[in-house]
Amino acid sequence: MQTDVIVAGAGPTGLMLAGELALGGARVTVLERLPARSGQSKALNLQPRSAEVLASRGLLDDLLAVAPALLPRGHFAGIPLDYAGLRTPYPYQIGIPQAKVEQRLAEWARGLGVDIRHGEAVTEFGQDADGVTVNGRRARYLAGCDGAHSAVRKAAGIEFAGRDGRMCAFVADVTLAGDGPSTWELPAPRGDGMLTVLPLGDGVYRVLAAGPVQMTAGRDTPVPDAEIAEALAGDGLRLGEVRWASRFTDATRQAVRYRMGRAFLAGDAAHIHSPSGGQGLNLGLQDAFNLGWKLAEVIRGESGDELLDTYHAERHPVAARVLQSTRAQGVLYVPDEDVHALRDVFTEFVDHGALAARVAGLDHGHRLPGLDLKLLHDGRRHTVDTPAGPVRVRPDGFADAPYFVAA
Repeated sequence: MQTDVIVAGAGPTGLMLAGELALGGARVTVLERLPARSGQSKALNLQPRSAEVLASRGLLDDLLAVAPALLPRGHFAGIPLDYAGLRTPYPYQIGIPQAKVEQRLAEWARGLGVDIRHGEAVTEFGQDADGVTVNGRRARYLAGCDGAHSAVRKAAGIEFAGRDGRMCAFVADVTLAGDGPSTWELPAPRGDGMLTVLPLGDGVYRVLAAGPVQMTAGRDTPVPDAEIAEALAGDGLRLGEVRWASRFTDATRQAVRYRMGRAFLAGDAAHIHSPSGGQGLNLGLQDAFNLGWKLAEVIRGESGDELLDTYHAERHPVAARVLQSTRAQGVLYVPDEDVHALRDVFTEFVDHGALAARVAGLDHGHRLPGLDLKLLHDGRRHTVDTPAGPVRVRPDGFADAPYFVAA
């Protein structure tokens, strides 16, 4: 076989996985149905755990250099969460368009020898005891990072359990006729909905609106310029040009299995949810980070197939908690007097530190405090000395089990 792994999808998840596999010595081909990268900003943030992931591979500094904003807080349904107390070297959100993240990941993956092929969708997939056949190509494994409508998930027959959307909103990148906001602010509900306008640079702004007009729209209903202009007018802003716009819902689904034989799912192919709290892109990157080193280690012959089952065991519960979190946030966003009362009580009594760690992606795994993340740049396991004794550290920075090992 000329390829060890075929990755379906060249979004952030697929590119992160491809680079991680190649770093571990695997031969990787990425198939992307779009003829070229769209360049659309799409997701806009990296949470602290994602910053750790990228720093572990030497990628973070380049992204920080082009990030429009650093935010020392996260939010839960617009309720501010201070990140200052989190146990991480990166106690902030990085405000950065998805397109910039994709660009850096693509450069990294190509530099490691990954073959990225645009304009080729996965149209057929089969597997046997020795490997997979994808569009007539043979490989040892297939990873579906091909989004919410994943062809890999459907071909593998994996159930996508959950519910359809109940609420709708729109997102758009626009220019303004006049001045706009100069700083990034966390989204917050107000009145009968929500409006967020963020500067992306070069005179472009991200607009997110969820009001009565948006709530009743269908997911596939076009977003007319007049609707965007009306939403902006609520903040005293005037629309210039619309670069792109689309609607999204709070549809919530999760694959019941992340592995089917030699096929795996990651990112939106494995789970979808509302963007509340800014966790979607981050969840996919962290899926890829978990799966990549494991698959590479098996391909190198250093671990057995049983290691691959730990991908579902570790990542499925994490995504389930994120889906639970975004559904809860959806309730707290409802513009209703009783919900406002619930929101006030929730804000008063919730453990803000624990909630901040959850949104930041730092509430799981045995991360080693104070670990020099440069040690992980090679994507291999290492043993490090600590005051309590030597610790075997996985390529993702988590301590192996048993956590403390003999020298």
